[in-house]
Amino acid sequence: MHKTHIDLSPTVREEMIELLNQQLADTSDLFSHTKQAHWNVKGPQFIALHKLFDELAEALEDYIDDIAERAVEIGGIAMGTNRMSAANSRLKEYPADIADGIAHVRALVDRYAAVAKTTREAIDEADKAGDKDTADLFTEVSRGLDKWLWFLEAHVQA
Repeated sequence: MHKTHIDLSPTVREEMIELLNQQLADTSDLFSHTKQAHWNVKGPQFIALHKLFDELAEALEDYIDDIAERAVEIGGIAMGTNRMSAANSRLKEYPADIADGIAHVRALVDRYAAVAKTTREAIDEADKAGDKDTADLFTEVSRGLDKWLWFLEAHVQA
């Protein structure tokens, strides 16, 4: 762990770096799932979903960057390569055999809900550890994930 003048104890910093890297892995993997849907979507809603999935991916890039940078700010190393993310992600693998737009939406709904849930758990962990800044970062990510989950679910609710 790198030295820093941030006034969190080394124990809290280590715990938060681990937590941040876990969320980084999950969020990075979610990004790759979203791009998989973007590239492979077919059907009558193609253009709308293709654009939506790209917008979702762009938002995830910002979350990924913020999470990784927070890990480094508090003295850690961001574990953000594709291989690192894949090795540590808790998401189930994205099905490679789907093309239908609504099938992609359903697959993404499951994955966005899973990452939103673990992000809320991360808020609680960071808050309990006394790292209000990391908790705030996860709160911002959580609000965004919930918004995008709403956008996705609107396609399958009725």
